[in-house]
Amino acid sequence: MAESRQFYHKSFYHNWISYAGTALAVLAFICFVFLLIFQALSGGLHAPYGALVIYIVTPAFLILGLLLIPCGMVLEWWRWKRHKPPSIGSYPTIDLNLPRDRRILGFVSIVTLILIFLSVFGSYETYQFTESEAFCGALCHTVMQPQYVSHEVSPHARVLCVDCHVGPGAVGFVNSKLQGTLQLYEILTHTVPHPIPSPINALRPERYACEHCHWPAKFLDAEELKAVHYLPDKQNTRWDVTLLLKVGGPGPWNPNAKGIHWHIGPHVRIEYIATDQQLQNIPWVRYTDLATGKSLVYSTPDAPSPEKIKPRTMDCMDCHDRPTHIFNSPSFLMNSAMATGYVDPTLPKVKRVGVHLLAGKYDSQKAAEKAIMTGLDSYYRKNYPQIANEKAAAIARAATKLQVIYHENFFPSMKVRWDTYADNIGHLNSPGCYRCHDGLHKTSSGKVIGKDCTECHIIIQQGTPEKLAYSTEPGGLPFQHPGKIGEVWQTMNCDTCHSGTIP
Repeated sequence: MAESRQFYHKSFYHNWISYAGTALAVLAFICFVFLLIFQALSGGLHAPYGALVIYIVTPAFLILGLLLIPCGMVLEWWRWKRHKPPSIGSYPTIDLNLPRDRRILGFVSIVTLILIFLSVFGSYETYQFTESEAFCGALCHTVMQPQYVSHEVSPHARVLCVDCHVGPGAVGFVNSKLQGTLQLYEILTHTVPHPIPSPINALRPERYACEHCHWPAKFLDAEELKAVHYLPDKQNTRWDVTLLLKVGGPGPWNPNAKGIHWHIGPHVRIEYIATDQQLQNIPWVRYTDLATGKSLVYSTPDAPSPEKIKPRTMDCMDCHDRPTHIFNSPSFLMNSAMATGYVDPTLPKVKRVGVHLLAGKYDSQKAAEKAIMTGLDSYYRKNYPQIANEKAAAIARAATKLQVIYHENFFPSMKVRWDTYADNIGHLNSPGCYRCHDGLHKTSSGKVIGKDCTECHIIIQQGTPEKLAYSTEPGGLPFQHPGKIGEVWQTMNCDTCHSGTIP
């Protein structure tokens, strides 16, 4: 009895739990090595979410397997203390001289190889799935529907979410996981904010994330930008404006170039202080010439001291804050739909009616789609019955297009629409450039941050198609407001009137 208990004491590993733990640990280790090699060969910096599988999921299974081994041994020890028989009576005897044992060994080996292959393949597929837009937008982040849908129709639709929202390296990965844990908690506890705030201070891409594709040396000196606007009159009068946008920015071939991208040029540093979380109220700006070290501070009378609030260094995202998740205004969307022919511009007052329908308050997207379809049809049947019969197909097509537009830009369940997030490109529907270029920021010597329109763009043509004015002069054309408001536009910012619902 003593001899058998001594043998049993040395065989605590001989149990199914420890065996299962060993198999799990071996499979996890094989998957870890495979994925590590795969990441190294494929350029791991472009797969930050894949690190979730490589450095967390597979090690977790490895640790679990290793923990199962002593757990099984402890249970066997407990059985031994209570004088119970072992869970496995004895080690199996394998005699390769026997055909039966050879067949069993071959079968077990084949099954083991199949399990290893399936584990490696499954880990690889998991690795790839965590890099996909579906994982970020549709599966894990169901409350991110506005961001997911807007990404699918954005200029960056083919850029993975993780390429911008998860920076390379351990710091970016850890920060993203901490934010993801918080988001998961909010989803489970139904405390997700509606709408979800922009991640200004978290998961914010650095300049290199943008410049990986948008190479600074290719910032053009000027870019032609054409805008088509339809007035809210019966005829939907078309008004065209063509600008030369001074994109500019110094580069290896033109280090002295000036333009909008000068703000993030290699020879200057622009810092600012914002008094609100969304960086819209900027009362303090500091310009530093990196070559000479000379600095100029521009501020408004109510500017806080930089000793109280740490200044922020300006980068791409301070203007391009909606590069992907873009929610356009009803007026912009109607202009685009009419200019591309989806909405017939000959339908009387379709611009005004379309903007009104898109800007309406609805409980859900389905309710909005029904209201848009019935609203457009009933408007023409009531006010223009002859046109309603003659152009029924055009009216139906316009309503269908408005429904698609609403689905891509308006999300009542998350309280997201065009004015939820400020878009700082330009200055039409939000302050944008005028956050600093408002004529109120001055130095102690009286130097002012300019508000001259021609500093950023030059109008080379404007007007209706029948009376289109054109200029080849360096200063371009003076701006002419298409609406009959006189010169009042010169004394106020554009967004004072243009809230996005002005037809």
